[in-house]
Amino acid sequence: MADSDFILTEEGKKKLEEELHFLETVKRAEIGERIKVAREFGDISENSEYDDAKNEQGLMEARIAEITRILSDATVVAAPKRSTKVGIGSVVTVDMKGTERVFSIVGAAESDVREGKISNESPVGSALLGKKKGETVTALGPSGKEIEMTIIDISR
Repeated sequence: MADSDFILTEEGKKKLEEELHFLETVKRAEIGERIKVAREFGDISENSEYDDAKNEQGLMEARIAEITRILSDATVVAAPKRSTKVGIGSVVTVDMKGTERVFSIVGAAESDVREGKISNESPVGSALLGKKKGETVTALGPSGKEIEMTIIDISR
């Protein structure tokens, strides 16, 4: 994915900014303290507490760099207040063979299937984009099986 392809909603941008602030202030200080304490145990070549803390520090710094890159390169999309079509920021209720599902369409950087936030680039998300209430769409599911959905409601 090219850097300029990051799309965020206002909510997604705010969550990433909060995570970045937490990592840069609280988490960085906690890990720094763990490293300091682990060094006091003596020989760091065989010190598992030190190794664990340094590994966690590396993962955290990588996440900080990733969030910083996303925030600097992202396009923030404000969902229009009124629209009859599905767009990024839309909350879409669909009927999937008698089962009602609710999806929030978001950019890939903030997608989280457990929370019902699906990427605009996913098969389901891209199939829903631009569609209206009452339309039926078909998308390829994760297993390769076609999924048919009828749009029941679109909100923001």
